[in-house]
Formats: sequence, structure tokens, C-alpha cells
Amino acid sequence: MASSFIYNLFIFIYIYESKSLSWIPFKIGQPKKQIVSKTVERDFEREYDKLQKLEDQTKKLHKDMKKSTEADLAMSKAAVKISADLLSNPLCEQDQAFLDSMTALDTAMRRMDSFNQEKVNQIQKTVIDPLKKYSGVFPSLNMAVKRREQALQDYKRLQSKAEKYEEKEKTGPVMVKLHQAREELRPVREDFEAKNKQLLDEMPKFYYSRIDYFQPSFEALIRAQVVYFTEMYNIFSELTDQIDQAGLTDEQRERETEAKLSELRALSIVADD
Repeated sequence: MASSFIYNLFIFIYIYESKSLSWIPFKIGQPKKQIVSKTVERDFEREYDKLQKLEDQTKKLHKDMKKSTEADLAMSKAAVKISADLLSNPLCEQDQAFLDSMTALDTAMRRMDSFNQEKVNQIQKTVIDPLKKYSGVFPSLNMAVKRREQALQDYKRLQSKAEKYEEKEKTGPVMVKLHQAREELRPVREDFEAKNKQLLDEMPKFYYSRIDYFQPSFEALIRAQVVYFTEMYNIFSELTDQIDQAGLTDEQRERETEAKLSELRALSIVADD
């Protein structure tokens, strides 16, 4: 019983001391004097948080714009493929009216693809490339923030070191070490203050400059879309005039198609058993 009690006592002491020691690293190097006010730190965090969100939004927009243009190109290429397949249909050799319609459709699809390519090229130059260049600025910004954080940690460590000597009895050796600690602290404090001031001054400027930077890009995007859809209206209006000889409505065409399908179903080779 005694040996079990002693063993458990040793385990308790070991755990207690381990937990106590685990807190020591967090206390080392932390100055008593508050070297950065809560207001300044709060302002810094607020401005940097805005820039981090802007970085994420810029990357997402760049990715979405690339996907959009890729989908646009895939759509027009698929339309050209379909019209080419229809044009090679054996029916075109037997029916001149069908051949004329498919030729007109193929021409329209190729024109659409050409204008679509021009639109995508324009968007690439005026929107996607500027977005990529803008995103390329953030790594430098993040590195500046990391350098500021490192300077802050160095500042705290040396401030704590100076405070340690300030609290000791003012003997000759202590005063020498205090003087050395203050001399070591001074350039580090000035370095942090300079980095902190620069970021607090420039982060808001960078954030609000996004409007002037992106406005021309978004205006160019709108113009490219307007030009493209204006051309599409003209192309498909011409196509409608070429193939819509009978001037039938959509409802009349649907009824005509159903009538033809009924005739096909009436054939013995497709009749149900």
C-alpha cells in the first residue's frame, strides 16, 4: 500500500510540474510594458483582414473568369462541330433546301465562333491578365506583414530584457548591462515603429485603390459583352431570314414535328409488338 501511494504521489508531482513548466515559454520574453496599444493593434488587424479577404476574392474572380471564357470557347466550338456534322448529313445530298439551311447554319456558327474568340481574347487582355497581376502583389504584402511581426517579437524580447535589468539593484555591472540592453533595444524599436507605420499608412491606400484599378477592366468586360451579343443578334437575325421561309411560329413547327413523328410511328418497322 505504501509503495503504491508513493508511486501515485510521484506520478502526481510529475504531471503537476510538467503542466507548470509548459506555461513557462509563454512568459519568457513578454514585457510588462505595453509596447503596442490595443487600438493600434486592432486597427492593424482590421486593415489586414480586409486585404486578406480582397486577396481571396481576387483569386476567386480570376479563377471564375478563366472558367467562364473556357466554357464560352467550348460552347462555340461545339456549335461549329454540330453544324459541320449536319452539313455532312447524307440528306444534304438529296434535298437542296436542307443543304441551303445547313450551309447557312454552318456559316452562322463559324461567324459566332470567330466573334466569340475575339471576345475571349479581349477579356483575357483587359480582365483576366489584370486580375492575375493584381493577385501577384499580395505575396509581397504578406511578406511585409511577416517582417513586421518578426520585428514586433524582437522588440518584445529586448524590451523584456531591458526591464529585467531595470528591476535589479542598481550596481555597476547591472547599469552597464542595462545601458547595453537599451542600446540594443533602440534600433529594434525604431525598426518596428517604421514598419508598423508604413503598413498602417499604406494598407488602406492599397485597399481603396482597387476601385480605380478594376473599374477600367469591368468597363471593358461590359463593352466586350455588348459588342458580342450585338453581333450575335445580327447573325441570328440573318440566319432566321434565310431558313425561315415558311414563316411558321414555334407552336406550328412543334405541331408539324409531332405530325411527322406520328407518321414514323405508324410504320410497321417501328410499331410495338
